[in-house]
Amino acid sequence: MFDDEDKFNYHKEELYDETKISQLKHHYGEILKILGENPEREGLLKTPKRVAKAMSFLTHGYDQDPEKIILSAKFKEEYKQMVIVKDIELYSMCEHHLMPFFGKAHVAYVPNGYITGLSKIARVVETFSRRMQVQERLTVQIRDCIQRSLNPMGVAVVIEASHTCMQMRGVQKQNSATTTSAFTGVFLSDMRTREEFIHLISNKLR
Repeated sequence: MFDDEDKFNYHKEELYDETKISQLKHHYGEILKILGENPEREGLLKTPKRVAKAMSFLTHGYDQDPEKIILSAKFKEEYKQMVIVKDIELYSMCEHHLMPFFGKAHVAYVPNGYITGLSKIARVVETFSRRMQVQERLTVQIRDCIQRSLNPMGVAVVIEASHTCMQMRGVQKQNSATTTSAFTGVFLSDMRTREEFIHLISNKLR
């Protein structure tokens, strides 16, 4: 019998910590047994390793430093108007149930002498979301990282996400969404600045 990769003459190269993958594979095999399954049957034979790789990928944010990401593309610039990066897709894992939550982040800051590459904002969101999280903490971590790294006049972060721990278990409310926000500087002290930000992203919120 051929693996799918052999059958189609296809090879995908993935880089993982083999020690971590081996340990995770063992534990997921044991979990399958506890759940009443047979990890040796054909359909589950490779499942422990697949899940080990998936979890390693979904939590790779622990291996990254979000402040270094921003500082790697920090530029002196006198632009003092709002910079917004909208609709940043995010996928994370709820630390309470180890189930996914997913949605979009809207991030803004008002520069104070320095800007960063726009893609770096999205990478900061990615780094923090690829960890065990709660949405509230994720929102604040993104805000604080940008504030520390750039020292802007203010930072605003709004996240709207759907949580499978609410949709698939518990109250089982499939259409529920959770919105969190965090602000610093002018977004707190100047109502007009905050209202401008909310207005600019409002058509993206439900």
